[in-house]
Amino acid sequence: MKSGLFMFTTPHTVTPATLACKAEELGFESFWLPEHPVVPVHYQTHSSWTADGKIPEHFTYMPDPVIGLASAAAVTKKIKLATGICLIPERNPILLAKEVATLDHYSGGRVILGAGAGWLREEAEILGTDFSSRWQRLRESVQAMRELWTKEEAEFHGQLVDFPPVRCLPHPTQKPYPPVLLGTYAYDEQSLRRVAQWADGWCPPASSPQQLTTALGTLTRLTEAAGRDPSKLDITVLLGITEESPCADLIKQYEDVGAQRVVLMLGRGEAHASVSPHFFMPGEAEATLERLAEKSVTRVG
Repeated sequence: MKSGLFMFTTPHTVTPATLACKAEELGFESFWLPEHPVVPVHYQTHSSWTADGKIPEHFTYMPDPVIGLASAAAVTKKIKLATGICLIPERNPILLAKEVATLDHYSGGRVILGAGAGWLREEAEILGTDFSSRWQRLRESVQAMRELWTKEEAEFHGQLVDFPPVRCLPHPTQKPYPPVLLGTYAYDEQSLRRVAQWADGWCPPASSPQQLTTALGTLTRLTEAAGRDPSKLDITVLLGITEESPCADLIKQYEDVGAQRVVLMLGRGEAHASVSPHFFMPGEAEATLERLAEKSVTRVG
């Protein structure tokens, strides 16, 4: 069972490089960083992260995940470098393809691209995305990036993403390209159909082992209907925990029902909402991560 570590960082906390280096030392398989490029001052969208629906203050300070992972790549050798998740519809797909390929090239093929459509309407609109068509833009962007990652001269002509033949190098080290795992909050059939049709895997937040069992049954059916092999999908669960959580037992339950990787989100319980994430301040990370690894990596990883 692969154990990953998901962390929020800000300019005031321990750096991604420091956390990734320690996580690799302790045996974590992957290191995940989230993304929110901007936080609108005025918004109507309700946030599920807080009881009152307000966007948490730390979202304002969230560093760019690709740059954060690049800093982590420079001080590590084998830990996977993952976005959790990258809001692809809010980005230019050609520029993102270049950034991801460059990171994968210089890290020796360690990138996992966790991808999502986003939930904050005002953020998407500020960045030029029609919120109602964000899922289509996400799919077309991924398709276009795969063309750029695998061809010397690539072009793409979709309804929302369109460009003539271009050369965009270097290509990623991973062949044919870094895995793209679709992140969705929902376990509904529509979300699972998207995974089945075009993603390399699925990385939802944990709900319960029982709900994951049901969802994976649906995902298998939909993937086979799409003419793809469900055994090739990467199933990753983002699991909110506290230091008191029985990590090993819970991770084993998710492994038993079909998860291949559990990514620990320290500071948040399974209930998801209204629980603050943990922020590692300078001088704090080493002991806390060692305790966490004892309950997750050492016993289960």
